[in-house]
Amino acid sequence: MQKRQFIPFSEVKDKKAIVVDSTHANGFMLSHWRGAPTPDAVKDDTSAAIVLNAMRQGLPELDLPYVTANHFDIDGFVGVWALLNPELALENEELLRQMALIGDFRELDLNHPLAGEALKLVCWLNAKERDLFYKPFEADEMEEKEAAQCVQKFKYFLREFGRVLQDPDWEKGAWEDEVASVLLGYRDMYKPDTKITRHPEIGLIIIETPHPLHYYALFSRTQGFDMVLACYQGNKYELEYKYTTWVDITSRPTLPRLSMAPLAARLNELETSGRHWTYDAITETGPLLRLDGDKLTRSETYANPTEREIYTSSIPVEQLKEEVVQYYQQAYQGIQPKYNWTWKEVKELNR
Repeated sequence: MQKRQFIPFSEVKDKKAIVVDSTHANGFMLSHWRGAPTPDAVKDDTSAAIVLNAMRQGLPELDLPYVTANHFDIDGFVGVWALLNPELALENEELLRQMALIGDFRELDLNHPLAGEALKLVCWLNAKERDLFYKPFEADEMEEKEAAQCVQKFKYFLREFGRVLQDPDWEKGAWEDEVASVLLGYRDMYKPDTKITRHPEIGLIIIETPHPLHYYALFSRTQGFDMVLACYQGNKYELEYKYTTWVDITSRPTLPRLSMAPLAARLNELETSGRHWTYDAITETGPLLRLDGDKLTRSETYANPTEREIYTSSIPVEQLKEEVVQYYQQAYQGIQPKYNWTWKEVKELNR
């Protein structure tokens, strides 16, 4: 088989390629994006896992000479890298799967024997991306869009990643600060002053913890849930739909996303601080409901909660929790979790 090569997404229209973590009519798609025509036999929760499944099964479509993606993130990068380095990828398969889960769903599980190594590699990618290029979603605020901008990231990381994979400690200076922050937060999630309440019937988990944490720590106890209500000291709140409901996952059925608009309206009736409850559209990858969210740039919305200001609400925590739970219990009445919701179905439910 000839060696595959990475091409910019703009070239797929002329060169049939394996399309990772994205979709294109002239591609063979290995993607968990909602509605992507990924073969059933290789479907999985992350796009990287789908790629690794396809490699294990030796799908004939993998003979295509080109590989591409329309954005750079950890899941997509791992999938692209695996296709270009098949032997090394299959040797490190479980480590790569962990990287994709941490990177895409922010679900760090340090009970997994390879999660610690995966975390180092993910944080190395984060640090180098931030220092040498631009933060995730910053391209949306630039003239040139992500599909064009991300090519430089892919070129750099495709060249450098294999070396760091063999010995992450060689690049310790790049990742140690973020790893330390995650591990401190992870520990906080198990302290007595962190309280967790689960509402499985609406897919909601409520985390009450003194101060904002890194996402990999905050979401470390949210497996199996798709909405996270974070309540910090001083009546500071954020409600978020996880990325798990923007894509098709195979590990469990999910409820569809429902608009946060009526809940925001109700909270604005109660709010007396002079601030305003805002919400993102459900088609955003990780929609947030919070105070004065319209003051955030898109990249701040997707940065860690520790990296953005979270404002004090006049609504007491018990009342806020009750309003959120009540709203979704009513909104989800008569709706059952299922696999493979289409955007059409989700939009119709939100009419």
